[in-house]
Amino acid sequence: MSQKSNFQYCHSLTAYKRRETIEVAIGDVPLGGNNPIRVQSMTTIDTMDTLGSVNQSIRMIEAGCEYVRITAPSLKEAQNLQNIKDELRKRGYKTPLVADIHFTPNAAELAARIVEKVRINPGNYADKKRFETIEYTDASYDAELNRIRDKFLPLVKICKEYGTAMRIGTNHGSLSDRITSRYGDSPVGMVESALEFLRICEDEKFFNIVISMKSSNTQVMVEAYRLLVNRLYSGGFKPYPLHLGVTEAGEAEDGRIKSAVGIATLLEDGLGDTVRVSLTEEPEFEIPVARALVDRYTKREAHKEIKPIEISPINPFEYARRKTHEVFNFGASNVPRVLADFSKFDFSEQKFDGKAGLKPIGHHYFEPTDKWNMTDTGADYIYTGSNPAPFMLPMGIKEIIDNEVWQTLADKKHKYPILDFTQNGFEKGERFEGFIKVNYKSFVPEFYDFLHQNKNIVLLIETSNIHAMPALRRLFFYLLENKISHPVVITRKYENIDLQTFSLDAASDCGGLLIDGFGDGIMISAPSDYQLINQTAFGILQAARTRMSKTEYISCPSCGRTLFDLQETTAMIRKRTDHLKGLKIGIMGCIVNGPGEMADADFGYVGVGKDRIALYKGKDVIKKSVPAENALDELIELIKEHGQWVDAE
Repeated sequence: MSQKSNFQYCHSLTAYKRRETIEVAIGDVPLGGNNPIRVQSMTTIDTMDTLGSVNQSIRMIEAGCEYVRITAPSLKEAQNLQNIKDELRKRGYKTPLVADIHFTPNAAELAARIVEKVRINPGNYADKKRFETIEYTDASYDAELNRIRDKFLPLVKICKEYGTAMRIGTNHGSLSDRITSRYGDSPVGMVESALEFLRICEDEKFFNIVISMKSSNTQVMVEAYRLLVNRLYSGGFKPYPLHLGVTEAGEAEDGRIKSAVGIATLLEDGLGDTVRVSLTEEPEFEIPVARALVDRYTKREAHKEIKPIEISPINPFEYARRKTHEVFNFGASNVPRVLADFSKFDFSEQKFDGKAGLKPIGHHYFEPTDKWNMTDTGADYIYTGSNPAPFMLPMGIKEIIDNEVWQTLADKKHKYPILDFTQNGFEKGERFEGFIKVNYKSFVPEFYDFLHQNKNIVLLIETSNIHAMPALRRLFFYLLENKISHPVVITRKYENIDLQTFSLDAASDCGGLLIDGFGDGIMISAPSDYQLINQTAFGILQAARTRMSKTEYISCPSCGRTLFDLQETTAMIRKRTDHLKGLKIGIMGCIVNGPGEMADADFGYVGVGKDRIALYKGKDVIKKSVPAENALDELIELIKEHGQWVDAE
């Protein structure tokens, strides 16, 4: 590993190499070791519906699913796993099955005799969550560990006897009160929650184990996985394979972007052996998204033209935004800005003197009233290159123009010049204010001297390296090493890209940088529609938790425990609340996935029985059993009562 020992979590931050792990036997599809990164998903049908579960499993398998996970919340579902397995094998499908267990050790012990793998959640396998703070002495905590050992040991022995694999799957939202009381509601608590169970397994010489650290917060998720690898290494544990996933990522493009930001950040550094993308959609639709993320790394070679990093200048286990000074409205405490690339836009071909052309980037012009309106995802700047906009820009939006054209303008108000440092260079002592494009060739002593002399500059960093994230990260490290505090805009250009993978690629390239605290703005260019590009840019910032510009829905992907139609309900809630900028609403199909999994949400909507909904404010249940037909209205009233409602325009 290339970092100082207390920050070790991957082979290298610059030269791609997948983390070496032990191989875990899961039926006929082994995981880790020299095997490819596997993709998987989970059924949403009631587990007691044997044929429905079988048919859905087949759709998943034929979409490329390599492990099929099925919930087993009680003994009866665990027993029915045998019928599902028998029918699948009868039809010629040998894909390994995984039982998903919460709260019920007896169901896990039965399922472990039937399926190829069981997933247990250390937060609720032997504990119940009441959101209480408990004071422990060392002796009383040891007594708790012995209690857990007694409850967990039977499953370990069964897995050893039957050759069944196990996933120890920590979820941020369902950490036990015991863990949060001792270690906090944090990545440290998530890791320790898993290690407590892992120590029991290793004491019993049981090593057929996969580990996960899932959260709906991508920053927490990434930090927890990194810290887990660090602790496995420093604690003398075996290098177990990792299951990657963002919990309750949501639906549609937002869910895909959020998954890519979390999962690809880890894949970039060689972490991860199996991937599950959690979308509030049919499970077979998750597989192509997971496959697209994984395929980016199947043929990845050593990164070219990236200088190795011997010591990491940042703590990879805690979020801290890079310290910058303010330039214009970039950097310091400002949210990251979104720049729209209009350098190839022809204003002359647009009606209303080109003003209508800004609608896709969130600025709406109404000709009858000659007025502008801006949405919550209105771009902050447009880069027009050598083709300035022929009208005054609205709503505080500012324009960046190529320097040679900018110099000829009579009116320079709200307009800034941009230069390419590599092509132009600067004389010693020369003064400049504006934007500068840079790449790795720019990072020479003269460049640092120039920046130290000229503070009123925003840098636009770019790379042509296909390994964009580590290449750009290296440039940020150069800035840290040379004590450069200028704001930086992350710039990515995509040519001939499939629109189906555009948002995934952009989120993968930029997300990890933002999670590491890098980036005071983002500009994405692609030969596709401006609205998609703009929405993707704002979506990446929101997924990385660096700029909240719209309502966030923390919705589970549904499973056999779900007590209502999640897709229909999520769409209904979005229709009434998607104007509530920055609000986080959890939509959970059952009590297993809430309130714990939506602990990061401001408000929660949780199924607690047939046609019955519980409503939450944060972690607290406010209404325990609301009829489903009234639940959305009462959720809105709850939001209003807490002063967080605004009427839609």
